[in-house]
Amino acid sequence: MIRKPYILLLGLILLSSKFSYAQKLEKSISNSTGLWLGSYTKYRITDKWFYYGEYHYRRRNDFINNMAQIYLRFGATYRPNKSMELTSGFVTPIYWAPNQEAPNIDKRVMQYRFWEQMLFVQYFERLKLYHQIRTEQRWKRDYEKKSPFKLTHRFRYKISTYIPLNNRHIVPRTIFVSLYNEIFIQAGRSITYNHLEDNRMFLGAGYVLNENMQVQLGYMLTYRHKGDPYEYEFRHIPRVSFYHGIDFSRKIKNRKNIPILMDEF
Repeated sequence: MIRKPYILLLGLILLSSKFSYAQKLEKSISNSTGLWLGSYTKYRITDKWFYYGEYHYRRRNDFINNMAQIYLRFGATYRPNKSMELTSGFVTPIYWAPNQEAPNIDKRVMQYRFWEQMLFVQYFERLKLYHQIRTEQRWKRDYEKKSPFKLTHRFRYKISTYIPLNNRHIVPRTIFVSLYNEIFIQAGRSITYNHLEDNRMFLGAGYVLNENMQVQLGYMLTYRHKGDPYEYEFRHIPRVSFYHGIDFSRKIKNRKNIPILMDEF
């Protein structure tokens, strides 16, 4: 027969274990900074076909010493009408290990991706609302030497808009406000607890230099899994982006000037 003191001691042990386990389950949130520079290109080849490219240079925390990634994204875009675009292509990002002094690691690793995108546009009196759905098939590996590539899938949805300030529409010499929110979901055998990968919110401003060029700068806040199941991270990232577009089909057909502005991005 178990006496009451032993029952009480057993209860205290179980309660202590449960409290210790609950402490381990508490969410941990950290903050980090970064700097992202990007260039976007879109070149019309025919009435409905375009070349699309993105080129990103990203640094983390200490902007001078800590390199993060270089992204090279290429694609072909088909526009069936003025409200829809379909794009597909490939990406070759390069990642720098966060800890360059860690043993038995490759300081830089490649990823290989295919990507597909649907872009829908809603037209309003002074602005357009963009709905972007993007999927990616990613072959990625850890920084540990000779680690294998693993296939994962990522699904992204972004809603964005551009609000002109000194004109009714986005035309040359227009100042505009830019806003978007994008959600990232990932899947695959190696994805266990971090299906919701990231949420990015952006607020910025831009200026249309001429019919082919514009610049944007702003602040992006992201909330994402950092690594372990209960570790999360806020990233505070200034962004500077340059957009360039050319209508080569106009030059081939010698037709009237058609601007490559916000419609094209």
